[in-house]
Amino acid sequence: MSIRLQVINNRKTKLLETMKKITNRLLTGLGIASLLFFFSPQVTAQSDNPGPRIGIKGGLNFSQFFVDQPTVEDENIKVGLHFGIFTKIPISSFMAFQPELLYSNTGSKVAYGGTEVGSLLGIREGEVRYNLNYIQLPLAFSVNLGPVNIHAGPYLSYLVSANVKNLRTSDLTTTNTIDLNNDDFNKIDYGLVGGIGFDLRNVTIGARYNYGLREVGREGLAANLTNRSRNSVAQLYLGFGF
Repeated sequence: MSIRLQVINNRKTKLLETMKKITNRLLTGLGIASLLFFFSPQVTAQSDNPGPRIGIKGGLNFSQFFVDQPTVEDENIKVGLHFGIFTKIPISSFMAFQPELLYSNTGSKVAYGGTEVGSLLGIREGEVRYNLNYIQLPLAFSVNLGPVNIHAGPYLSYLVSANVKNLRTSDLTTTNTIDLNNDDFNKIDYGLVGGIGFDLRNVTIGARYNYGLREVGREGLAANLTNRSRNSVAQLYLGFGF
């Protein structure tokens, strides 16, 4: 029992450390955005009726699963990419609807320890990297305060591909690999997005957080390895509107 409590405490500590890392990355990105905003000579406030906008955007993903599994010894952020198109449709002088269509790469890097419980679930000691690639449809509503926008809303994603790779196994053999693919993970994911951005004429820059509401693993080994995991993704983005 004491060992399990220690594992739980270690997981809580790791979770707090990871959230601090994500927060620091977001704050760094927002700091850069703020400097660009305040020192750019081209900054202008939005007009009362800016009209619909369409554009392209892309940036970095910082994702992690937060696996609720006592065999997990360590879990690290995976850096990925997202890119796609967006449109901004005014609803009023200060509010707009902003649907997007994005390709988004998420996942995590997880180290598992060898335990009797883990072996019964098919979990071996080793380190595994998860790569999940989605087509994502965020449907955000934004409040525009001059060139600053605060946005939030739901998102819906479809899993187009999944790649799970052993980075390290206890016996270091090439035959002892994890064989998981798209069918082992839920094809549909949904959740919430929220963030802040700055519009510098035709350029938009900002940070966003995606919180998944559906478990990643579907059944069997994938469900055991990613027990109760949901997509958790912090994003930094840059976009160009037309």
